[in-house]
Amino acid sequence: MQGSDDTSGSAASSDASSSPPGSSGDDSSEALRVDFYVLEDASGTTRLKVACRLAEKAYLAAQTALVWHTDADELRTFDDMLWTFMDGSFVPHEMLTPGHAGQESPVLLSTGQMPPRDVDIIINLAPDVPSACLGRTRRVAEIIDGDDARRRAGRARFKAYRDLGIQPASIKISG
Repeated sequence: MQGSDDTSGSAASSDASSSPPGSSGDDSSEALRVDFYVLEDASGTTRLKVACRLAEKAYLAAQTALVWHTDADELRTFDDMLWTFMDGSFVPHEMLTPGHAGQESPVLLSTGQMPPRDVDIIINLAPDVPSACLGRTRRVAEIIDGDDARRRAGRARFKAYRDLGIQPASIKISG
């Protein structure tokens, strides 16, 4: 895969983690960073593999991640992929459910359950902006593939972030 799916410089730097996301202050590190990873491939599987790599990079950088989705079936597929997407890879993760808050795992998966703590990055697989969680992070990763419906939803999210005063970055990924 070419392109950058770097999670460095996100909210997990030691300086940025000293105050909670959404807290007031003049420091520009408080601003929400949104990165759109744009794929040409229309395969939902490729999109999920990129999300797996982002979750793995966050984990390896000692960051916490929330994978947010509204499609429970696709999130279960993603859950399975975290075990198998790459030989030798291990990404500890838990599914958030009403009875299980995922207190220990660095990577949390949710279809609407709020995380029990702030996270360094939200990996959004849902068709809408994860508005309920934005105050719980300093970074959002959006993954857009070549599927027409997901591309249209991605454009709408890009515009929604701009309407919130956030200037999203686009990162093209090929291969």
